[in-house]
Amino acid sequence: MLNISAQQLAELLIGIARAQNAVIHGLESAMAGTKTQHILPMLQNTAHLRDHPDATLLDLPVRILLTTQGRVPPDPAAVARDLERLLGAAPQEKT
Repeated sequence: MLNISAQQLAELLIGIARAQNAVIHGLESAMAGTKTQHILPMLQNTAHLRDHPDATLLDLPVRILLTTQGRVPPDPAAVARDLERLLGAAPQEKT
């Protein structure tokens, strides 16, 4: 059985978000205004930012994608902490 750490899963989710971000940028290049008028509002709605201040397991991937839209990339350690909180795992000690 494959054992994946929260850190590894966080890095995987961030990598997927980066790929999705590339698609969004491609669409924005082809159709100016699409990102701000259509894509970002839908992502913000899907992320339930107003309904759930703390991310749920369903919201977390969308919130990671939204973070990739800004200037500061997602922090793998913060994503790992969210995953540990959501999955009920005890945080792993750094050695």
